[in-house]
This record gives sequence, structure tokens and C-alpha cells, in this order.
Amino acid sequence: MVFIMESKAKIVYKNREMLILDKMAGVVCTREGREIKGSLEEWLEKKFSDNKLPRQGIVHRLDKGTSGLMVVARTDEFRIKIMKLFKDRKVKKEYWALAEGDLPQNGVIKVPINRSKYQFGRFVVGEDGKEAETHFKLLEKYKCENRVYSLVEVNLKTGRTHQIRVHFSYLGWPLVGDTIYGGHSLLGLQRPFLHAKKLAFLDKSYESELALDLKKIIVQL
Repeated sequence: MVFIMESKAKIVYKNREMLILDKMAGVVCTREGREIKGSLEEWLEKKFSDNKLPRQGIVHRLDKGTSGLMVVARTDEFRIKIMKLFKDRKVKKEYWALAEGDLPQNGVIKVPINRSKYQFGRFVVGEDGKEAETHFKLLEKYKCENRVYSLVEVNLKTGRTHQIRVHFSYLGWPLVGDTIYGGHSLLGLQRPFLHAKKLAFLDKSYESELALDLKKIIVQL
């Protein structure tokens, strides 16, 4: 297994068809036609040269503030294959999140998500939204300054933008550090406590260690 530290991401695995990357928090995935400097898309183009694929082979994204695993296509054949796997929900995505609140041992959040009509770039639960389903399992509970925090393993059955953040906020359990959706900073963390921990498809599984800034929060708690 390849494991190379880079400025935007760690290369966890590499072959002719694909890359498995461990993205750093604070990195925007794609340019989307805008003049965004420092995106993962730009980094891929500079590091591996232009492969002529849409978004340099990026087929799914993580929010700017989210760290963790992503798969990137290096050939058009693999890009078509992995996109179909995503469409058929045959890619398993597991996240770790720290939520504000005393969560139950496990649960399923199944409410539709739509783009906000009033706040640009935000998403909300709404009847006219797209189907969204989030499963979670409690890993650990912590108490700090008379508040309870719950570390959960999250499995997505759908892949809507901001899905985990919106679903947990909707139930009154915003993610620590996610000020956009009602969360608060904890022990200096200035981004959502959300990490893409595991990625599995085609009978192969890839796993990432919790990002260092998030690991420090757990240690302090």
C-alpha cells in the first residue's frame, strides 16, 4: 500500500486506474469553473498532469471542512465504473463525527434534503427535497463543561451535499465546530468534527486514521 504525505492530501493507494486520497481539512475539492486556487482538482492536475477527465477524475466530494478518504479515477473506464457503483449504492462510506448531545446507541435519519431558498450554499430538510438516509452508531460519550458529546460512526445510504451535517442539526445534534449548522467550537476546533474514515467497493476496503486535529479533541475530552 502506498502512503505518501502531500500538501492537499495523502496518497493512500495508487494504481493505473485510480487513486485513494486522504484529503486534508480546509481543501476545496473542485473548481466548478471558478478561479479557486488551491483546490484538490488543481493539485491533481499539477501533480499527475492533465488527464482530460472531468474534474481530473474526482467523482465524489467532501466538504471543504471535512477530512478523509476519497476515490479519484485515472481512466475514463474506471470513472464510468465507479460512478455506476455510486449510483447503485455499492460504495460504502463510513464517517466519524462528534455531535453535541446525548445520542442513543444507534439510529436512522431518513428525511429529504433540499437547497436552502434563503441562504446561499446551505441545505435544509424539506418535503420537496431529495431522498436522504443516514445511519449512525454510538461509539463513545464525553462530558465537558456540563455538556454531553457523542462520538458516532455514520454510514450514508445516499450522498447528498452536507447530508450528515444537515441531518444531525435537524435533530438538535449539530456537529462540534459546525457553526453553519448550529454547532459550537470546542477546545479550539474551528471546523466540523467530521472525518471520512472508511471507503469500500469492489470487495476492497480502505481506512484512514482520524485527522490529527480531531484526534487531539478526543484526547482532551
